[in-house]
Amino acid sequence: MKFEDLGLAEPLLRAVRAQGYPTTTKIQAAAIPPVLEGRDVLGCAQTGTGKTAAFALPTLQRISRVECRVNGRGRKIRTLVLAPTRELALQICESFQTYGRYTAVRQAAIYGGVGQSPQVRALNNGVDVLIATPGRLLDLMQQGFVDLSHVEVLILDEADRMLDMGFIHDLRRIVEKVPRRRQTLLFSATLPPAIRTLADQWLTDPVDVRIAPASVTLETIRQSVFLVDQKQKLQLLTHWLRETPWTRTLVFTRTKHGADKVVKSLVKAGIQADAFHSNKSQSARQRVLLRFKAPQPLVLVATDIAARGLQIDDVSHVVNFDLPVDADNYIHRIGRTGRAGAAGVAVSFCDHGERSALQAIQRLTRQTLAVEERPSGMTAEPGKGLRSGTKTAPGRPAASASSRPERGKRFSSQRRGAWVRRRQSA
Repeated sequence: MKFEDLGLAEPLLRAVRAQGYPTTTKIQAAAIPPVLEGRDVLGCAQTGTGKTAAFALPTLQRISRVECRVNGRGRKIRTLVLAPTRELALQICESFQTYGRYTAVRQAAIYGGVGQSPQVRALNNGVDVLIATPGRLLDLMQQGFVDLSHVEVLILDEADRMLDMGFIHDLRRIVEKVPRRRQTLLFSATLPPAIRTLADQWLTDPVDVRIAPASVTLETIRQSVFLVDQKQKLQLLTHWLRETPWTRTLVFTRTKHGADKVVKSLVKAGIQADAFHSNKSQSARQRVLLRFKAPQPLVLVATDIAARGLQIDDVSHVVNFDLPVDADNYIHRIGRTGRAGAAGVAVSFCDHGERSALQAIQRLTRQTLAVEERPSGMTAEPGKGLRSGTKTAPGRPAASASSRPERGKRFSSQRRGAWVRRRQSA
């Protein structure tokens, strides 16, 4: 569908054309019309689907219909967007600025980890759209710098992640200060019972918009798995990066300590790498992101919570150094590559203790991951290390079952059992 068919105003269409977007994504085509009609929306879609534009464009149209006052003190906060992390808040603010560049709408982002003085000045200058993390917003509300009594549109982005991070009580306190007569848009990558409960409480007769995660990611991403002992993962990652043509590679670990350990090992091996997690200061994280977006190849090692919501183009490879405990996070992770129709590669490292996580991922994606063979030149201890699978070029995904059924070996339950028996007898 074309953006011109959605009923968007010309200033917004002009901004969209300037970004080079000829057609809408699925979430945009489904969500923009009801938002323009003033309906509440419960949207389920992962990052990389164009979700931000799905709520930013119609919201900008709504608030730009009423002339924005030039006098800063005359501006009232009419749209409030809540986001779980500083990075996501900044990205949403940038999107509102990009799409609203030909309107008089003024936006600002407030978030923790930095001094509040510049944010207070922005609020005093007048804001139409406020994007905020819950903690910093509550702080500024308690100090009397934020008035939410004129909010017309309330948007909660990555709602499931906000609940995972323990923001539920903060969210309830914030929503209590927003007028009951409002339009509410709630977007989440997953819809657990807790999100359903919030939707029942905060949304009125919402339009339910869901974009299936598997159909979004699996079409353009080649996925495979290495079966490897935990203590050999660093050696495997180093070999894989040396033998695989890559540009921007995103590596996921389960812990912040694990991310730092991986970075230290890669840098020692002469591979440019940096960590991205909540132990780093806001300024340090911004420097890392700028470095990752630069033309020079870099490996970014991140945790799930830190990376959730990041919008980075041209990620060539995603590596699951540790498999996620929650299979849904696998979809969020690999969704960083293969965007906008481009081909992507997702490789996972699976230790014996992670086999149940791998099974959960394969059930969720309805796909059996091809097993990669050990890269040439990599040492392995007897009875340990990598399990040879489909013979492919080092770092290359194995052929699919449909293309090479006579040779394509898969990590089936029978092969899993054989693998476990061999390891137990070693």
